[in-house]
Amino acid sequence: MTPPITRRTALKTFASTTALAATGGALTSSNLSATPPQPLLGDYKHSACKWCYKDIPLEDMAARGRDLGLDSIELVNVDELPILTQHGLACAMVWGVPGGITNGLNDAANHDAIVAFMAREIPRMVDRGATNMICFSGNRRGQSAEDGLEVCAQGLARIVPVAEKYGATVTMELLNSKVNHEDYLCDRTPWGVQLCEKVGSAHFKLLYDIYHMQIMEGDLIRTIRDHHQWISHYHTGGNPGRHELDGEFQEIDYRAVMRAIAATGYTGFVGQEFQPTEADPLAALARAIKLCTV
Repeated sequence: MTPPITRRTALKTFASTTALAATGGALTSSNLSATPPQPLLGDYKHSACKWCYKDIPLEDMAARGRDLGLDSIELVNVDELPILTQHGLACAMVWGVPGGITNGLNDAANHDAIVAFMAREIPRMVDRGATNMICFSGNRRGQSAEDGLEVCAQGLARIVPVAEKYGATVTMELLNSKVNHEDYLCDRTPWGVQLCEKVGSAHFKLLYDIYHMQIMEGDLIRTIRDHHQWISHYHTGGNPGRHELDGEFQEIDYRAVMRAIAATGYTGFVGQEFQPTEADPLAALARAIKLCTV
């Protein structure tokens, strides 16, 4: 019985035929033996953040998703999830938490609204096939890192039982406070890991944004190796500029970073969160997915 062709085997075939073309295209025993098929290392899946494609309706993007190499479109709200389901796509990370990025869990005054939202939307999210919901620390506004950690943990102590009950994960994003999100509290991996340890539940983890953490910390591969157990999701973006991953002036070696992620045994999603500069943004997305398939 011939095995079915999957997206991953198709990508492997693409890589092999590209290598063959580079030799002149002659199908000989010498180049067949010189370029054996290389196994794919990663079992993770591919996603894209909808906000980066604001001019493309979700329905249209979802309809093209599989052809682009996507398994998911993320940062949509719970009510939009059926659109993705209709097109055979998941949602790797659900959006919608009240307060957004700046008014987060580090202010106790925000807890009631965030807890109520999570208690209402997590069951609906899971019922519609998604299991990961984003949250944010919020901005410091003069607060110390230690105090912010305590207040975030207090809020999460009210949310995590809901996530545990429904088999969901609440995920706090690491963002840079140097360029894009001035004054944001959860801006370094060690602080986020401390929070995970304090909360003490597998249902609360971190979103490791490669672009943001390149700005704040660098040392991406070592950090991923050392702290992958606390990470439920990854985002990409070329630095500087947060544009295409293969841009002429961007500095991150995404092939090496993806190999490091694959080596941890990660089976979740890698979300493309770069802002395309090209006339055809979905062509840039498809290229990024191929680059990140190792």
